[in-house]
Amino acid sequence: MAFGAIAAVVVLAVAGGSFLLGRGTDDNSDNTSAAGDGGSSAAPSLPGVPGPGQRDRSPAPDAPPGEGQGGSGGGGEGGGRDGGPQLPQPQTEDGFATDGASGISIPVPAGWKGESGPIGAGVTTGDYPCPGETSQTCVLGGVFSAPAAALEINAKTAKDAAEKDIEANAKDSYGGATYGEISSHQQLKAEAVTVAGQKGYLVRWKVVTSKGDDGYVQSLAFPSPANQELIVVVRSGFDVNVKAPKLTVMDEITKGIKKAAGGGTGAGQGV
Repeated sequence: MAFGAIAAVVVLAVAGGSFLLGRGTDDNSDNTSAAGDGGSSAAPSLPGVPGPGQRDRSPAPDAPPGEGQGGSGGGGEGGGRDGGPQLPQPQTEDGFATDGASGISIPVPAGWKGESGPIGAGVTTGDYPCPGETSQTCVLGGVFSAPAAALEINAKTAKDAAEKDIEANAKDSYGGATYGEISSHQQLKAEAVTVAGQKGYLVRWKVVTSKGDDGYVQSLAFPSPANQELIVVVRSGFDVNVKAPKLTVMDEITKGIKKAAGGGTGAGQGV
C-alpha cells in the first residue's frame, strides 16, 4: 500500500491543504496492545497509510527537533501552513492513534506505528520501497481515518460514503506510479457494521496491480461518535503477501475503533 497518498489526500483536501495529518505524532511502534492475536510482527514492508506517495519523515521547518515527524509538509503545530486556523492536538491514549476531528481512536497492533492528528489518524506496518517508484515508501499494511468532507466525499449516509470512496481508495493505495495500473478488482464484502457504537457500512475489494503485490482495500464509513452530522471514513490497505498482515487483522482493527477519550472537534465539516 502506498503510504503518502492517503496522508496527502487529507493534507490537500482539508482547508486548502493547510492542516497536517502527522503533526503531534504518537509513535506506538512498540505497542503491545494489539487489536487481537492478528497483530503482526513488523514485516520488512508495509502498504502504507492512505495513498500512493512519498513518506516524508523530515520535521516541518518551524518544528523543534523530534516534532512534526510523519506528516507531509510544514506548518505550525496543529495549524495552517497558509495562515489557517490553529487546531488543538487530540487527547491521546496508549495503544491508540486518535483522529481529533472525527473523534475516534484506532487501535495500534503490536509492532505497528500509530500517528495522531487534529484531522486524520493512521496506523502502519512494514515499510519498503514502492515497486514502481523506489524513491517512495510503501507499507505492507495501513489504516487511516479522516472526515468524509476532508476526502471531498459528499455523502449523507455511511453506505453512500463507503461506496463512493472505495474506488478512490484503491487508486490512491495501489494505483498510479507506485504500483502501476489496477487492471481489475473483486468485491469481497459490502455490508453494514457497527463501529464505535455507530451504524456504519464497509466495502472491501481485492485489486490486481501491474507492479508489485496485489492488495486488499477497504473503505469504512460511519457517523462520528462525537457528532452525528459528521461522517468518518476509515481507509485500509493490506498487501497480498505472506509477510503482510492477515485480513483478520483488518477485521480486528475495525472492531477496535472507539470513541476518542477527548471527543471530537468536528473540524472536517464543510471543507
